[in-house]
Amino acid sequence: MPEQYDVICVGTGFATSFFLLAYLKKAKPTERILVLERGRLDTLGWQLDNKRSSSVDPKDTYINRHKYKQWDYNPGFGGGSNRWWACTPRMMPNDFQLETKYGVGIDWPISYDEIEDYYYQAELAMAVSGPNDGSPYPRANPYPQPPHMFSDADRMFKKAYPDKYFIQPTARARVETANRNSCCAHGYCTICPIDSKFTILNEMAYLYDDPRVTLLMEATVRNVETRGNLATGVTYFIDSGYKTAESDLVVLGANTIFNPFILLKSGINHQLTGKYLREQVSKYVTIDLDGIDNFGGSTSITGHGYMLYDGDHRSSHAGCLIESLNVPHAFSLRPLRGRWRQRLIIKTVFEDLAREDNYVKISDENPDLPETVYSGHSDYAQRGIDALPELIAKMLSGLPVDNFEIAKRVNHTDSHIIGTVVMGNDPAKSVVDRYLIHHDYRNLVVLGSCTFPTASPANPALTLSALSLWSADHLMGKAV
Repeated sequence: MPEQYDVICVGTGFATSFFLLAYLKKAKPTERILVLERGRLDTLGWQLDNKRSSSVDPKDTYINRHKYKQWDYNPGFGGGSNRWWACTPRMMPNDFQLETKYGVGIDWPISYDEIEDYYYQAELAMAVSGPNDGSPYPRANPYPQPPHMFSDADRMFKKAYPDKYFIQPTARARVETANRNSCCAHGYCTICPIDSKFTILNEMAYLYDDPRVTLLMEATVRNVETRGNLATGVTYFIDSGYKTAESDLVVLGANTIFNPFILLKSGINHQLTGKYLREQVSKYVTIDLDGIDNFGGSTSITGHGYMLYDGDHRSSHAGCLIESLNVPHAFSLRPLRGRWRQRLIIKTVFEDLAREDNYVKISDENPDLPETVYSGHSDYAQRGIDALPELIAKMLSGLPVDNFEIAKRVNHTDSHIIGTVVMGNDPAKSVVDRYLIHHDYRNLVVLGSCTFPTASPANPALTLSALSLWSADHLMGKAV
């Protein structure tokens, strides 16, 4: 007979872990929660010894037909927290009302004000370090940790754009926590060698030790079981066999590729399930400085520039977030005697609009695997990229800069997979509602950046974590 649970959760990354953070605070002592993770628990020591963040190669878990486009994610306990860069900006208020404000894209079914407190709760859990001299978005509370230090190049921008340039908010610790060291600014952040950046493993593993939680590793969910318009449980593969578990609530917290795949395999069909696969589009810009030495900040990415982000230009082309790199590797040094440090690398990150010809489907070649189909980024994003030379020249005008050079090609990935199970108020135009509950199966929750209606320039991890807290609070009866 299938085992009985109150809740079944899929995945152990940001989405599920922040859901459990809120859910367990109000769950009954007798609650039974099953968590299924397809990957393994790879300790930080293992990751450093093997120079990889997962013992499961993500390329073996799905089929990608595109020659250049990469979809970067991390199978295993903690999911993407094991290999993220820990950049934690919030989205801007206008990101939630892109259609209303600028006549492009679609609006989110929630507003910035509605999740502002959930942003702060997520920042507290991650011990986010951020600026204390203002913010590009409204804040009711200061950041949990003090800000990192600017480089001299950042100070140049801050002086020129005091209301548009800030220290980057980040979950790379400025001061040590009970479980993490302060950032060493080494720049090897994919796998932090000193355990400074927030991960599920170093700050939230205790959730899975809760006596109400049963965690099964190397358990691959094949489908959600349904009866009528109810999700009744899941079937999963473990130890060379299939098992079924039943529950009152099913929570999919895998990722943007696997959440829609599980729904499609389950026969939970919606015309938009799997559609609108995308992420931000980015390019690097090399800036040679005139008399200013770089690389004096206290973490790997020090500055956040909003000079090209929000404004009326978003009616015609994509907004852009700027990151300044504080990592003196070979490619970022200036090949000029006596001026080695007089170079700044910035990353320009553009938002992207949805395209129906980018999607996830069940592979025809191997029905046990998802397949990504990608035709390219939107014309809206491309118009922003095309405008970059003029925008950068204007931004640098009057500053002590010798010259700049923009990379010829966009980056293969930003490791921010978005879309495929979008949220909205209209069941005909969205798969889940504003609380991330499936429109047709009201005891089925889908978490993560797959629910994002738009791909703003901001990194998605903090927003998807805040949304998990928001969804759990709603399910536990709190007025939100």
